[in-house]
Amino acid sequence: MSAAETGGSQVKSAVRTVELLEYFAGRPGMHSLASVQEAVGYPKSSLYMLLRTLADLGWVETDATGTRYGIGVRALLVGTSYIDGDEVVAAARPTLDRLSDDTTETIHLARLDGTNVVCLATRQSQHSLRPFTRVGRRLPAHSTSLGKALLATYTDEQVRAMLPPALAPLTEHTLTDREQLIEELHAVREQGYAVDREESTLGLRCFGVAIPYRTPARDAISCSVPVARLAPGREQMIKEALFDARDRLTLATRRL
Repeated sequence: MSAAETGGSQVKSAVRTVELLEYFAGRPGMHSLASVQEAVGYPKSSLYMLLRTLADLGWVETDATGTRYGIGVRALLVGTSYIDGDEVVAAARPTLDRLSDDTTETIHLARLDGTNVVCLATRQSQHSLRPFTRVGRRLPAHSTSLGKALLATYTDEQVRAMLPPALAPLTEHTLTDREQLIEELHAVREQGYAVDREESTLGLRCFGVAIPYRTPARDAISCSVPVARLAPGREQMIKEALFDARDRLTLATRRL
């Protein structure tokens, strides 16, 4: 085997390893070899050997029978180190704390990753009726206020290149037409904030603003409120608190 062939084989193996870890990360629980093989399409013998290697290294776990596989604890350690070492997350902590105190609602800091947003930090609502979003959760950008606030920092043509014409719904309220989404992004640019009107979770309205420390923006903050708690005047108060938080975080990240 030539050096070029060896290099190509190593790259292929690395790609397969990353794809497997992303498969498990996006599908909690344990999975049979057959179901994994059907999803990823690798030859069963090489897939089995790769899974056993990852299990030995702690990146994949198996059940008591040794025939079902899921994400391992090593992935958690890497994810935690990413959050712990991120300068934006560190800079945002005082602002997120203050925004949480000002609104008493659930606050999120998220980052655009392709066509999804990933939650980097959260502050839980002080109310008993509250949403729950874990750090690391991924949601389609088009269905969230965070994602729409970030997509609005791209041009229409860039958005068209990023998203397919038909968008997957999470609820009956999700915008599923790309051109309708682009029309809404025009309003987001004009008003400076985005709204998720029960588009990712029924009964929940979210307001989001992008943090413009780079262009296009990659990070945004949001406030999530159960529709039942959106009394008259509360929406305006939340928007003003978000704008204040955006300005504070923009200053905190100006050198990043």
